[in-house]
Amino acid sequence: MSADPQTAAFHVRRLIDLTRRLTGRLEVETEAFREHRAKDLLADQAEIQEMANVYRRESAQLKARPDVLKAATAADRMELIRATELFEQALAVHARVVEAARTVSEGLVRTIAAEVAAQRGSPSAYGAAGRATAPAATAVALNRTA
Repeated sequence: MSADPQTAAFHVRRLIDLTRRLTGRLEVETEAFREHRAKDLLADQAEIQEMANVYRRESAQLKARPDVLKAATAADRMELIRATELFEQALAVHARVVEAARTVSEGLVRTIAAEVAAQRGSPSAYGAAGRATAPAATAVALNRTA
């Protein structure tokens, strides 16, 4: 079964548009992380997740139906390739920036935990049984999400 050019154009152009929108979102997120405004991104997470799900679905459908891609014009195929390359580049930059933010965040937590531990110091008093008393316990929580 072979796809007609009109159907192919529709599917390929829809994927191009979606890829460009996702690339734009990645660039906005990357900039927000660079500017230490990660909390600003929370509002759009549901929309971005839905776009990512649609992208995954559309990509899988095109992969499963190579006849659709073959029926698309060469210009549309090249445009899809270029959009995908830009998306992959934006994804790589985004991953590096998020990893850097995570590393910095974890470093801060470790530094704070070390400072708390240093301030606790060693026990300086002895209890009734002649044993050193343990310092008061203070919890430090580590949230592994960036």
